[in-house]
Amino acid sequence: MLRFLLAAAFGVFGLPAFAQPFPLKPVHLIVAYAPGGTGDVVARVIADKLAAALGQTVVVENRAGASGAIGATSVANAAPDGHTLLVGQTGEMVVNQFWMKGLSYDPQALEPVALATVVPLALTVPGKAPYATMAEFFKAMKESGKQFSFASAGTGTPGHFAGEYLSAKLPGKLTHVPYKGAGPALNDIIGGHVDMYFPGFPPVMPMMKSGTVKVLAVSSVKRSDAAPEIPTLAEATGFSDFDFTLWQGFFAPKGTPTDVITRLNGEINKILADAETRQKLLDAGANVEPMSIEKFAAFVNAEREKYERIIRVTGVKPD
Repeated sequence: MLRFLLAAAFGVFGLPAFAQPFPLKPVHLIVAYAPGGTGDVVARVIADKLAAALGQTVVVENRAGASGAIGATSVANAAPDGHTLLVGQTGEMVVNQFWMKGLSYDPQALEPVALATVVPLALTVPGKAPYATMAEFFKAMKESGKQFSFASAGTGTPGHFAGEYLSAKLPGKLTHVPYKGAGPALNDIIGGHVDMYFPGFPPVMPMMKSGTVKVLAVSSVKRSDAAPEIPTLAEATGFSDFDFTLWQGFFAPKGTPTDVITRLNGEINKILADAETRQKLLDAGANVEPMSIEKFAAFVNAEREKYERIIRVTGVKPD
């Protein structure tokens, strides 16, 4: 009997420790910018369906500030259990590490979970501008005799780098006019106070349809699913290496269990395959781009290499 009890005891204590089921509590999606932006839209479109798939509440939280660093830092420091995810975008996941000194988080300490959407930048000009194509725009630059300007939502944003990269390819340089956010920059494009701007496509779509602005090209390597009639900048100019986008994906703190990340990737990709979800995101001007974990990780690494090269080639430095 004693031998049986000892064997039973060792059998119990010798069992491997099984991971706790996921999720055990509400899941928080942290958006590192104010409400209303593309990342916020993506998070809220996906949150309800993700809650149904996981059987837990999914809460969207906006933690804006410091070019996305505040929200990214909060997730990097969160418990690595899958209950806190960053809805990460190009700025905080790629650009900041080459642009901001004393960064409060390590972007590579945030593990890729799933890519959701890719948004092209839209080469936008005033609705009253006397040109409607890139060829006409370049001709106007050449013949006007004036210095053309381009707006950005701030130094270090993808739209800033896109403008500088275009300027580096032109005989006549463009003058950078930074603004504190996309809203003021778009207002001055509408008013004709600046000549050009590379905002994300979503906020421009209704303005383009109303005629208050014109979109001459998109900055991605392929046309936007939301407006396939607009050419890519590569098609319109022959600048084949022109590829600037804003993208939105989900990231987890380093050390999050592989099985949790695998489940989240699968559930998010199922949601992105849903026709209603895809249409909502398409209506917002975003291309839906689901990927495996491995492909998403490779995508992020390629984006890091690209922006490191762009910053070096353009010679742009922080203000």
